[in-house]
Amino acid sequence: MAKKMASQGTPATAALAAAGVPFVLHPYAHDPSTTSYGLEAAEVLGIDPARVFKTLMVEVEGRLAVAIVPVSGNLDLKSVAASLGSKKAAMADPKAAERRTGYVLGGISPLGQRQSSPTVLDDSALAFGTILVSGGRRGLDIELSPSDLVSLTKAITAPIGTGK
Repeated sequence: MAKKMASQGTPATAALAAAGVPFVLHPYAHDPSTTSYGLEAAEVLGIDPARVFKTLMVEVEGRLAVAIVPVSGNLDLKSVAASLGSKKAAMADPKAAERRTGYVLGGISPLGQRQSSPTVLDDSALAFGTILVSGGRRGLDIELSPSDLVSLTKAITAPIGTGK
C-alpha cells in the first residue's frame, strides 16, 4: 500500500516509513488563497470530508496537545480538555504550534512532529478502514488506518468533534 515519492518526503512520511506502516500519499494542488485546508483536501481529492481529519494544536493547563477531528466538523474544546483530564482547553498560539511541531499551519501533521504532545483522535475515525491526515505540508495528505495513527502517536480516542 505504501506509495512513496522522494519529492514528497516530510518528517511524517519518514516516521511512517521508519515504522513500516502502510500508507498512501495524496498530493494535490493547494490553492494559496484557501484557508480551510482540510475541506480543500477533501474536495480536491474527492473524498468524504468525514474521512479527512485536521490536526489542531490546543493548550491544556499550559501544555500543548494535539486534537485530530474530521474536517466536516469542529473541535469541542470542553471535550478535548475532559479527555485529557482537565476542565478547559483553548486553541494554541499559531506560532507556538508551528515551533512545537516543526510544521506550518495548514500543514501540521500528527505524525513526525518535532516534539511529541498528548494526542486525542476523534472516535469517529474508528468507523473507517482508512482516514486521511496532513502529510506535513499544504497540498499533501496521508491515508492510513486509524489504528496505525493511534499506535504511532500514542493517541487516545474520544468524542471530541462536533457537527460530523
